[in-house]
Amino acid sequence: MAKLTSKRVKGQLIPISLTINGTLHEIDVEPHELLLDVIRDRLGLTGAKRSCDVQVCGACTLLLDGRPVSSCTLLAFEARGREVMTIEGLARNGKLHPLQEAFIEHGGLQCGFCTPGMILTAKTLLDENPNPTEEEIIDFMQGNICRCTGYKKIIESILAAAKKIKASSSRI
Repeated sequence: MAKLTSKRVKGQLIPISLTINGTLHEIDVEPHELLLDVIRDRLGLTGAKRSCDVQVCGACTLLLDGRPVSSCTLLAFEARGREVMTIEGLARNGKLHPLQEAFIEHGGLQCGFCTPGMILTAKTLLDENPNPTEEEIIDFMQGNICRCTGYKKIIESILAAAKKIKASSSRI
């Protein structure tokens, strides 16, 4: 049996294509390059933040095919052919998403560092469960840490956004 070995060539680039906020991007990435670094440093989408680098704080959260992921540990080439949404892609035609509005109206943010990850994670929750209880919100959001607010206003913001979304969908 032949032994498989892997040679890492310095400077080797991997061509990938991925859709970010509805726009197809074709990018050459290094094998070790993280999605967070590509999104922030190469594409200038700075909503996702680097913080813990070990998937525990949620500041780097992006949506990959509609699911929250920690972009600080996801290799960029692992996102090839997939849909990525950043906080910058959540508003449509200059109108904030109901979650963004609710976080502003209900004080669900203070310094704003964790807010993009909180909002994107909450979007997934509300997509899956449009009428969550406070306990369900707490459970779903446990991978996102805020060092400022103590979570009460964040939970209130998510509950308010759920009501806004429900009200707007019933008008259609």
